[in-house]
Amino acid sequence: MIKDEFMIGGDGMKFKYDFPILTTDIVYLDNCATTLKPLEVIDAVSNYYKNYSASVHRGAYEISKKVNEKFDETRQKVKSFINAKDSCEIVFTSGTTESLNLAIKGFFLNYLKSKDEILTTKAEHASLLLPWYEVAKKTSANISYIDLEDDLSVTIKNVKKAINKNTKVISLAHITNVLGDIRPIKEITSLAHKLGILVLVDAAQSIPHQKVDVQDLDVDFLAFSAHKMLGPTGVGVLYGKKHLLEKVSPLITGGGMNAFFDSMMNVVYKDLPDKLEAGTPNIAGIIGFSSAIDYLNKLGIDDVHKYEVDLKKYAISKLSNFEYINVYNKDIENGIITFNVEGVPSKDVAEYLNQKNICVRVGTHCAKALSEVLGVRSTCRVSLYFYNTKEDIDKLVNALNGDILLLKTD
Repeated sequence: MIKDEFMIGGDGMKFKYDFPILTTDIVYLDNCATTLKPLEVIDAVSNYYKNYSASVHRGAYEISKKVNEKFDETRQKVKSFINAKDSCEIVFTSGTTESLNLAIKGFFLNYLKSKDEILTTKAEHASLLLPWYEVAKKTSANISYIDLEDDLSVTIKNVKKAINKNTKVISLAHITNVLGDIRPIKEITSLAHKLGILVLVDAAQSIPHQKVDVQDLDVDFLAFSAHKMLGPTGVGVLYGKKHLLEKVSPLITGGGMNAFFDSMMNVVYKDLPDKLEAGTPNIAGIIGFSSAIDYLNKLGIDDVHKYEVDLKKYAISKLSNFEYINVYNKDIENGIITFNVEGVPSKDVAEYLNQKNICVRVGTHCAKALSEVLGVRSTCRVSLYFYNTKEDIDKLVNALNGDILLLKTD
């Protein structure tokens, strides 16, 4: 549970000591892109490189055995964190992008046939949509889009309306990276499975901020990244139900994933998860990820979510005083605030904030198709995490005072 001194109104000093970057005057508000790293994670990575920097599952000597222990321990921690049934259902990748590509191209490319339907939305990240575009072209399957509500959210009503007899897979983000709307994944999965439809979920923006239980949601595949939840970059996870993962074809083949091969091209792959983890993995990153999970477990993920919701409400109450600021998702309960300043290009707003050491994201946020329904192409995005404070919000609000209107373009 987050202690009182970390809650809204506290000074947040504990986090400043845990996160070296926070000892500077920077205001970091781009946590959807990547989160800061606590010393526990940094030290775990450094300790690996300094004291036992061997490969994993390759050697019989002591430091290699230690690597094996730490590596396998991380897989078990991920299993527990998302409540998977079996550790073999946890496949390490380089990030959400690779995880989604592995599921889509390694499984659905062989699963889908001509005229089958892939159901998604126009609000999805490029890492979800672009692999589906490739698979649709290769299989002659169709991609259809669920209608979004006026607030651009997904409702079970619109999912029901979009499903037809050809629908074979529903593929959505659990929480979108632009507006932060939370999709009713459990209800969607229940409906889908009654109709023989599989469900693939991009959980990059949900797992760092709220409890995700894959057995409760009953999803078939789920992908996420370590770097969005305090861990190192270059580490991701693909979760899949065991009987489905067993049908996934490796996208990469080579060392570590084969049990046997000979010059006559006879090849036997290892069992899960090894067969989907060819080559030397990001060992240091995966060991660091273990410490990131420990850190989040100490905080309590439910408290993280509550804290972010309360902090966003505080921010919206302040930003609502500015008539020239358009917030596109003020009523959505999470830590994402997407906005524009009337008459000022979003890129100029972000650069203006940068000059005041305030870090926000600007652009399409890798969700370019969303502009077709949002009505604007580029926005500024503030994304909060538990180490952000009211003081950070006050600095943002003060920076967005009337002076920013001097940047208006004709």
